[in-house]
Amino acid sequence: MFDFDALSQAIARQTVLCVGDLMLDEFVYGEVSRISPEAPAPVIAVQRSEINIGGAGNVARNVAALGARCIFVGLIGDDAAGKALAAELAKERLIEPVLVRDSSRPTTRKVRFVSEHFSTHMLRADWETATAASGEIERQLLDAILPQLARADIVLLSDYAKGVLTTGVIGGVIAAARQLGKRVIVDPKNANFAIYRGATLLTPNRKEFSEATRSEANSEAEIAGAAHDAIRIADCDAMLVTQSEHGMTLVTRDGDSIHVPALPVKVRDVSGAGDTVAAVLAVVLAAGADWEAAMRMASAAAAVAVSKNGTAVVTPAELRRKILPHAFLAAEEKIVSTPEQLEDQLANWRKQGLRVGFTNGCFDILHPGHVKVLTAARGACDRLIVGLNSDASVQRLKGEGRPVQNERARAEVLAALEAVDLVVIFDEDTPLELITRIEPSVLVKGGDYTREQVVGHEIVAANGGEVLLVDVLPGFSTTLLVARAREGQT
Repeated sequence: MFDFDALSQAIARQTVLCVGDLMLDEFVYGEVSRISPEAPAPVIAVQRSEINIGGAGNVARNVAALGARCIFVGLIGDDAAGKALAAELAKERLIEPVLVRDSSRPTTRKVRFVSEHFSTHMLRADWETATAASGEIERQLLDAILPQLARADIVLLSDYAKGVLTTGVIGGVIAAARQLGKRVIVDPKNANFAIYRGATLLTPNRKEFSEATRSEANSEAEIAGAAHDAIRIADCDAMLVTQSEHGMTLVTRDGDSIHVPALPVKVRDVSGAGDTVAAVLAVVLAAGADWEAAMRMASAAAAVAVSKNGTAVVTPAELRRKILPHAFLAAEEKIVSTPEQLEDQLANWRKQGLRVGFTNGCFDILHPGHVKVLTAARGACDRLIVGLNSDASVQRLKGEGRPVQNERARAEVLAALEAVDLVVIFDEDTPLELITRIEPSVLVKGGDYTREQVVGHEIVAANGGEVLLVDVLPGFSTTLLVARAREGQT
C-alpha cells in the first residue's frame, strides 16, 4: 500500500551509494539497403548516433532521474572513452561521481548498430577487459567507497562482471555497510551467490538465477523452491527474480513469496531494463516502502524503460502515468454505465494479471477522509474500482434531503481522482452483488468498520483476497458537513 506522491517526495530525500562497472554506451542508428562490394557484409547508412552513460552508470542515471541523489563509484581507463564518461557524469546534477582510473585497462565501451526504422539491433562491438581489478586498484576502490557509506541511505552494487566488483570489494563494502546498519542491494552477475554473502537483496534475472541454483525456474513454485537454498547460501533477506514479460517474483528468508506481473507494453529495446529495476528498488526501499510497493514501482518502471530506444531512464512523471494510467482519462471514460462494460474491463485486467481492488460509499460531499481511503486503496492494488450508491440507494440509507449531489455529479468527481480507475453506480443498499461480480483481490473500507462489518468480506476471503481497513481522519464526516451547511443557511 503506498501513496505515489508521498513516496515520490520521500525518494527526493534519499541518497544511494552505487558501485559497479561503468561503461560507455554508443548507439548508431541507420538502415541497411545494400551489401558491400568489398565483402559479403551489410552496409549501414548511418543517420544519427548518440552516447549514454551505461552499465552501472545507467543505474546511477535512473536513481537521479527519479529525484534521489547518487554517489557513484566506478572505474575508467586513461582513454578517450573514460574522458567522455567523466564529462557526461559531470553534467548530471544529482550524481556525484567518484572515479578511479586504471591506465592498464580500457574503459568499457559498447557500440550498438540499430535499425532506425525497426528498432532492432544489428551488431554490437565491445572494447573491454573483463578481468578482475588488480590488488592496487581494488584498494583504491575500497578507499573511494568506504568513506561514502555514512552519507548513504542504501547501497547498490551493480555487477556487470567487468572487474570492479571483485570478491574483496564486495565483501569489504557489504561488511562495512552492515556495520553501519545500511541495506545493500546487489544486481548480481556471478553465479556463485556466496560472494554476495550478507547483502539484503539480490536481483538476478531468470537466466542468472537458473544458472546459480541449477534449477529450471520456469514457474513461481520452482523459483520459490530454489530461492530458499540461494538465500541461505547468500545469507540475504530476500531474492528477487526478474522474468521479463512474466513479471518478477520475490522470496523472503521467512518463506513468503510475492509475484508481480509485468505490465503490457510494446517492447522497443531491453537495454538497461535491469538497471532501471535495481535503481527503483533502491530508492523506493530507501524511502520506506515495503517489498510489494517496491516491486510494483519497479515493474512499472521496467515497462517504461523497454518502451524506449537505447539505454533509457525513467522519470517520476512517466512512472506516474504507468502506475496510474486511468488518471489521464477523461472522467466520463472511467464511469461504467452497463454490466457489459464492467465485464469487458475486468476481463482485460485479469488477462494482464492485474490486482483489482474495490471500495464503496455514497461520497455525497467528497472530503479529505474519503481521499485518504481512496489513496490507500489504490496503493494496495493495480486497479481500483469504486462502487457508488445511486440516488435512490442514498435516500433510503441517509433519509430525506440526501444526496446533496446527484449520482452523476458524484461519479464525475470521483472519476476525476487519479487514484480511481473505474466508478460503478449500484442501486442496492449494499454492494454485495457488485463485489460478487468483481471478486476483488483486496476490499478496502475505513477503519471505523471492523472486518466482520465490511460487506462482502466473506466473498473476498473465499477467493484468497484480503480486507484492508484504513484509519479514518478524525473530524471529517459528510453528515456533519451537510448539517453545518444547513445551519449556516438558517
